[in-house]
Amino acid sequence: MSNAVKTTRRAGMGRQGIAVFFENKLAVFGLALVIFLVLFSFVGPLIYQTDQVHTDLSQAHIAPGVDGYVLGTDGVGYDQLGRLMLGGQTSLIVGLSAGLLATAFGTIWGATAGFVGGWVDAVMMRIVDALMSIPALFLFMLIATIVTPTIPILVFVISAFAWLNPARMVRGDSIALRSREFVTAMRGMGGRPLRAVRTHIVRNAIGTVIVNATFQVADAVLYVAYLSFLGLGVPPPAANWGGMLSTGIGEIYSGHWWLIFPPGIAIILLVLAFNFVGDGLRDAFEVRLRKR
Repeated sequence: MSNAVKTTRRAGMGRQGIAVFFENKLAVFGLALVIFLVLFSFVGPLIYQTDQVHTDLSQAHIAPGVDGYVLGTDGVGYDQLGRLMLGGQTSLIVGLSAGLLATAFGTIWGATAGFVGGWVDAVMMRIVDALMSIPALFLFMLIATIVTPTIPILVFVISAFAWLNPARMVRGDSIALRSREFVTAMRGMGGRPLRAVRTHIVRNAIGTVIVNATFQVADAVLYVAYLSFLGLGVPPPAANWGGMLSTGIGEIYSGHWWLIFPPGIAIILLVLAFNFVGDGLRDAFEVRLRKR
């Protein structure tokens, strides 16, 4: 098959995949929601500028719509809308960074284990099984109490355990692909294992990798919210939605509903958005749907 024919075929399959993705209304809604939340968190503060460093107790617990505060203020006078934007930055940065880092490392680990096989595969996957038997949230809490949580530390801690599921999934694809004709032919011609993993295994498992990355980002966002809700997130004046929700729960009997619902709804929307996008990408990469 000539290169021109291969290029045309790939382009046609790519267009089919995009069409399948946009046929999924929830996936389109999820993608639009992700874009909106990114713009809200990173572009919003440039338009709606607030002081999120200095406290002002004289402006504490102002209701939404009063004195120009769209979502009111919290217990120390921070503008709640501005704080929601700032918290979105932390949640998105940690979620995206940890999810992508975990997926990248898990892909390399799983592809190597599945391709090499034998005792190497057995040892590598027993390590994965051992780590998966430990409750991740417990380990996150333990580490967060030992060191002062910062954004880089949260990214490292979450990704250090979130790579296990991608590793198992990619290993399964790697085992199926290593016996394919093109891999066997390359090995017969003296191709190096590293090249086989990079060129054939990872490239042909890219659909699984991309879909799993979206779910890993959603899980990482939830882990950030869990830790912050338990008081183990980034310290003030930094903010994130989990920490805002934790602060709002303390005000639940004071009638300050605007401290609870906005961050809670934001977390739910962000996690749902990435899950919807993941479902759409899974359909787009499904060979049967692209060839229908």
